[in-house]
Amino acid sequence: MEHKLVDHLFRHHSGKMVSVLTRIFGLSNLDIIEDAVQDTFIKASISWRKEQPEYPEAWLTKAAKNRVLDIFRTLKAQKNNLPDITQGTDAIAINELFLDSEIEDAQLRMIFTACHPQLDPRDRISFALKTVSGFSTKEIASALLTKDETIKKRLIRARKAIQKSAIQFNIPQGKDLYARLESVFEVLYLIFNEGFHSNNKAQLIREDLCSEAMRLCKLLLKHKQTRLPESYALFALMCFHSARLPAKTSVDNEVLDLKQQDRTLWHFPLIQLGNTMMHKAVETEDFSCYHYEAAIAAEHLRAHTFKDTNWNKILQWYEALYALQPMPSHLLTMAVICIQNKDYKQADSYFKQLLPQDLEQRAYLYYAAKADYYMVINDMENALTFIDKALETVTNSLEKDFLLKKKTDWLKSTNSF
Repeated sequence: MEHKLVDHLFRHHSGKMVSVLTRIFGLSNLDIIEDAVQDTFIKASISWRKEQPEYPEAWLTKAAKNRVLDIFRTLKAQKNNLPDITQGTDAIAINELFLDSEIEDAQLRMIFTACHPQLDPRDRISFALKTVSGFSTKEIASALLTKDETIKKRLIRARKAIQKSAIQFNIPQGKDLYARLESVFEVLYLIFNEGFHSNNKAQLIREDLCSEAMRLCKLLLKHKQTRLPESYALFALMCFHSARLPAKTSVDNEVLDLKQQDRTLWHFPLIQLGNTMMHKAVETEDFSCYHYEAAIAAEHLRAHTFKDTNWNKILQWYEALYALQPMPSHLLTMAVICIQNKDYKQADSYFKQLLPQDLEQRAYLYYAAKADYYMVINDMENALTFIDKALETVTNSLEKDFLLKKKTDWLKSTNSF
């Protein structure tokens, strides 16, 4: 039980500690800081075997403050020009940096550091999950379907880029802020999306990733400079999608599509929160891709049953989204919507603009959608060909079972005639 508690606290508080200590000692000492925080939690796991503290979070915060002094002594031995933080006004300032508002500010600085344009886009999400969210290298590798060694290389590369470019641990101002925010939004969106529809072989939903993306997005909403319509729209989108998580799989851990989901399981308070966020998000004349995606998610939630879905409205939002962000995944979804609308000619037109490899790791979605298309136009031979291709390329075992069940049902329906 103690190990589970320590693991939980490490996930939720190590990022806070790393951010605060980085604000004190600078990005150049990030390796020492991360080692110190890890040591703190190892100490906790040993100490708490005998007796768990009454206030675990307060214990860890106090331990982190003590580690400040340990780090200071280490660095003092290496560098003679450091200020004396063990007494006087500097010591008072250190304590103030552990106030809740200052911890949030430090974490926001770390998010912007992780999303700096000098960092390779492939490295940003790994660096953010490690430094801001406290994910281990192994957890990041699992979330991103990558080898541990690859993640280690990405983290090393990110740190080298920070040192080489002398990146500052701050929140950018003016035009630089808005330019950097695009990268921040993208990283948070990717973290959430990996949780909502994971590429992990054994797990379709990673609620820890969804929760972490939402927590980081909340930090943007708490800061005056980053409390923007796009921030509200992204958070609304996360609320709408998270509201459907309880219904995405059955009690037998089977994947359920929108048509099969029990809508009474959708979490209404999150839908309400999402609606509140959307009201704030639309206080602008310029809509972002997150505005349109949130509008699409809200439209699905608005339908009491699958048959009540306003596919024309959803297609309208997708067309606007595609105009702003011409991505293959949007084209595929538009084809699927046309199938629902029985506009098979238009669906085929969208399919012809796509290649399976355009969707990279999610190429199976193309094959599965094409199989559905052939099934509704009564071309069973091609339907089975494409669903077999989907089964060959899908990585998630739950989704594979879902597709296999669909194929079995098709064969049964054919044999019954």
